[in-house]
Amino acid sequence: MSDQGLADERIQTDRLLLQRPAEADIDTILSVHRDPETCRYNPSDALTRLDEAAALYQRWDAQWQHHGYGYWVVRRHNSPQQLGFCGIKPMDLHGTKTLNLFYRFTPAAWGHGFATEAATAVSAWAAQNASHLPLIARIRPANIASQRVAIRVGLTRASHLDTTGYDGLDWIYAANLAV
Repeated sequence: MSDQGLADERIQTDRLLLQRPAEADIDTILSVHRDPETCRYNPSDALTRLDEAAALYQRWDAQWQHHGYGYWVVRRHNSPQQLGFCGIKPMDLHGTKTLNLFYRFTPAAWGHGFATEAATAVSAWAAQNASHLPLIARIRPANIASQRVAIRVGLTRASHLDTTGYDGLDWIYAANLAV
């Protein structure tokens, strides 16, 4: 693990439990990423087959093994049902090492504040454990709900960093940027 043993495989909030994904979560990875609504703004993330979900899980697991952090599966306390995923991954943005904040939830979980609650917990974890890296979120201009989550967790619009992603223009929201 290259990031000095940062692993917190579980994060708890008032309503949610975030846990490191396991092989048993591959079906949920497929379910969430196969739903056209969840990937509406990021169609390149859509999955259609179980082997694609297994490969995505393997990439997530490799990131955990290498960095000691990654994406967490999000559930309500005392519930086996997964609501979605939230986490961070290291990436390079215009030559600067950053952490990209990711959140994707089933449509049934939308509108209940789960994404904001999970993203707030993950952002706090990043501030405590990887404060040397800016935290960013890459969001499509039309994805108003995702923009609201980013703002609620303390990220601000950084239009000077906007870039083209796999699915078009990425608006960048950021925290902890060097001035």
